[in-house]
Amino acid sequence: MQALLLVGGEGTRLRPLTCKTVKAMVPILNRPFLEHLFSYLARHGIDDIVLTLCYLPDSIESYFGHGSSLGVRLTYVMEESPLGTAGAVKNAERYLEDRFFVFNGDIFTDLDLRAMMAFHRERGAKATIALTPVEDPSAYGVVETDSHGRVKRFVEKPKREEATTNLINAGTYILEREVLRDVPPNTRFMFEHHLFPTLLQKDQLVYAYSSDAYWIDIGTPQKYCQLQYDLLQGKGRTSLCSPMVDGRAGFGARSSLHPTASVEGAVIVGDDCSIGPHARIRGPVVMGNGCRVLAGAAIEKSVIWNNVVVGRNAWLEGCIVGSNSSIGEGCSVGQGVVIGEGVTVGDGIRLEPGRKVWPDTRV
Repeated sequence: MQALLLVGGEGTRLRPLTCKTVKAMVPILNRPFLEHLFSYLARHGIDDIVLTLCYLPDSIESYFGHGSSLGVRLTYVMEESPLGTAGAVKNAERYLEDRFFVFNGDIFTDLDLRAMMAFHRERGAKATIALTPVEDPSAYGVVETDSHGRVKRFVEKPKREEATTNLINAGTYILEREVLRDVPPNTRFMFEHHLFPTLLQKDQLVYAYSSDAYWIDIGTPQKYCQLQYDLLQGKGRTSLCSPMVDGRAGFGARSSLHPTASVEGAVIVGDDCSIGPHARIRGPVVMGNGCRVLAGAAIEKSVIWNNVVVGRNAWLEGCIVGSNSSIGEGCSVGQGVVIGEGVTVGDGIRLEPGRKVWPDTRV
């Protein structure tokens, strides 16, 4: 089986984390998000993967190359300008087989792809759309189907009380290559607003595959953190999680923990890290490689990227800190704070909840 991943977006909702790092490469449990997707696809027998690139493309290709080290074959297709979801697939048409998967590049899921493909084939569908239930569908586009799963119509962001279903488009599709005839070349064209409604107008067989598998869109800092906390606590699945013992702390190579420091709960610490005297870490916490937590510092429910220094008696809770940043002595970093890469936070600074700090700045 073959898959196409839409990874050309700028990740604006994740900024400032994506100012220097493309969204598909943000770390999840200290591994690039794309690496988790490749592992997931390979487990389902998909090793031929096409990636559509636009924003910061070199960072992806230089890291993964042709994919041989991961047991997959990668093909890269560039967009000169953003073409939308369906337009990007059209741009890669020459590399696609007669039937293939399409994945939005910011979705993490446990969806059973083999079962979805069997469903698609049994019904002779031209397109099959994975659906997932949500508590409040008003922020999404819902998909209405008949009793056999055939799609009847799409309703964009209905009022909560008016929604006829709580099933939304989960960003995973199976397409027959022939449907790309309805996508104009070199044109911004979307699945949700253009291609799928066109197929319905032409009475093509478009089906929905409903599933309650784990599903999350990592497009916001809150959801980005939530995925990692979920994985640490046993929700969702990934084969790339660093080892933990009994769901508790896992330390990478050459990392050290001072005898007076304490680590509680689900915590992953990368390679070459040091946690100093009387420091306290309470999970869920993910800490990247090369980090230093100095004496008396406390970290709770946070995601720390690589080469971060947390100063003496600093306090971090519910935040994200980008790579190569430094948090000064006695600092307080509150809930929902997002610190970009290469930031220096001076001694004694208090960052209010929800604040965003842009890369390479000094606070």
